[in-house]
Amino acid sequence: MEREATSTTAGHALLLAAVALAGLNLRPFITGVGPLATNIGAQTGLDPQGIALLTLVPMFLMGVLAFAGPSLQARVGARRSIVAALVVLGLGSLLRLFVSTGWEMVGTAALLGFGAATVQAVFPGVIKERYPRHVGIVMGLYSAMLMGGGALGAQAAPLIAATAGGWRAGLAWMALPAVLAVGLVVRSLPKDTSRQKSGSASARAFLKQPRTWLLMACFGLVNGGYATVVAWLAPYYQSLGWTAATSGSLLAIMAVCQAVAALLLPVLAGRKEDRRPWLWLTLVMQAVGFVALALKPEAAPLLWMVLLGAGLGGCFSLSMIVALDHLRDPAQAGALSALMQGGGFLIAAMPPWIVAVLHDLTGSYRAGWGLHLFCVAVVTVLYWRVSPGSYAVAMNLATLAPRARAASH
Repeated sequence: MEREATSTTAGHALLLAAVALAGLNLRPFITGVGPLATNIGAQTGLDPQGIALLTLVPMFLMGVLAFAGPSLQARVGARRSIVAALVVLGLGSLLRLFVSTGWEMVGTAALLGFGAATVQAVFPGVIKERYPRHVGIVMGLYSAMLMGGGALGAQAAPLIAATAGGWRAGLAWMALPAVLAVGLVVRSLPKDTSRQKSGSASARAFLKQPRTWLLMACFGLVNGGYATVVAWLAPYYQSLGWTAATSGSLLAIMAVCQAVAALLLPVLAGRKEDRRPWLWLTLVMQAVGFVALALKPEAAPLLWMVLLGAGLGGCFSLSMIVALDHLRDPAQAGALSALMQGGGFLIAAMPPWIVAVLHDLTGSYRAGWGLHLFCVAVVTVLYWRVSPGSYAVAMNLATLAPRARAASH
C-alpha cells in the first residue's frame, strides 16, 4: 500500500509544512540583493559585474551540485542531505552580518548557493516518492513557496535594511526561516537507512538521451530570464528614478505572481496529460513582459510584473512536473529532475553577467531584455517535441531499465 494511504493526517500536514518552508528558503538570498545593490556595491567595492556574481555563483552551484542529487539521496540519505543544506543556508545568511569586502560577499553567495542547490537536487525525488498520486499539487506547493520566498526577500530586505540601519541586516535575517525549516524537516522526514537502494539509472545513461539535454536547455533558458530579472529589475527601475523600496516592491509583486502561478497552473494542467498548452501560455506571458520592459517599462509596470511573474513561475513548476512525468520510478524521475536542474542552472547562471556586460557596452538594459525574448522563442520551439507520447521512446527505457536494476543490487 502506498505511503500516502498509511501516513497519518498529522504526518502529511507536517511534511507539507516542511516542503513549504524548505522551498521558502531557496530564493530570498538572491532576490534580496537587487534592491540593495547600490549600497552593497558602495560599501564592498563590487561593480555591476561583481554584483552579478551574487546571482551567478549561486545559480552555477545549483547547476553543478544538482548532478550530485541522486548520489546524495542514495548514499547520504534525503533527510541528512536536506538538514545539512538548510543549516548551511542559515549559516550563509548569518555570515552576511560580518562581511566587509566584495569577495566575502561572493563567498557567502557560494555558501548559500551550495545549500539551496542541495535542497533543490533532493526534494523533487522525495516528493515523487512520498506523494506519487499528487506530484503536480505538491510540486506546485513547493514551487509556489520557492517563488514566495523570492517575494519575501525582495520586499523584506530593503525594509529591514532601512529599519535596522544597514543592508547587512537586510540580508542576514534570512537565517531565521532556515532554522525553522531544519526543525520541521527533522520531525517530518523519516530517518535515513544506513544504505538506501537506488532505482535510478546512472547519470551517464540519462545523459546519453537527447531528451535530457532538451529539458536542460528549456529549464536553463527560462531560469536565466528569472536570474536576470531578480538581479537587474530593481536597479533598472532605480535608474528610471524609483527608490530602493519601491523597486523592491515591484520585484516582490512579480515574485508573488510567480508563486500564485506556480501553485495554480499545475492544478489546471493536471486535468490533461499534455502540459504543453500551459507551458506555451507561460512563455507568451514572459514574451509580453520582456517586450514591455524593453519598450514601455513605466507604462503599466504592475501589469508587466503580473505577466512576467506568472509566466516565469508557472513555467518553472510545469517544467519540473514534465521532467517527473517522464518516468514512473521515483528514483529515476528524481535523477532526471536533478540532471535537468543541473544543466539548467549552469545555463541560467550566465545571463545576469551577460546582461551586465551588455549594459556596460550599451548603457541600457534594453539589449538584455531582448536577449531573453529570443530565449523564450527558442524554448517555445523546443517544447513542441515534449509530448506525453514521446516520453518512453525519448528516455529509451529499454536501455535504462537494466542499468536501474543493476544499480539496485
